[in-house]
Amino acid sequence: MRNFKELKIWQKGFQIAIKSYQITGVFPANERFGLTSQINRASVSIPSNIAEGSSRTSGKEYYHYVQISLGSCFELETQLLIARELNYGNQAIITEVLLHLVEEEKMLTAFGNMLMKSC
Repeated sequence: MRNFKELKIWQKGFQIAIKSYQITGVFPANERFGLTSQINRASVSIPSNIAEGSSRTSGKEYYHYVQISLGSCFELETQLLIARELNYGNQAIITEVLLHLVEEEKMLTAFGNMLMKSC
């Protein structure tokens, strides 16, 4: 059994999720069921799918969950760019999270490639 909490991709994804909740915590109330919900769901999906994938015995199955995490990164990146354009949330934290997302996307891509080579 793999310990997903030791993976840098999980740790970074976890921190992105925490920061995302901090960002949306100050969004306008009318965004509660819109952008706020979407950002929170996408951000939680990143480390959650890495964790779920780590329980799979097949590298191909694990790769599938890593790809879902990567898709959630791109989704979250888009949502944060929208929030930034609308001037929602702390702009400095949004910029920080966007930088971390780019790093996470690269790390997930590399990790996924490694998983596929080992199959």
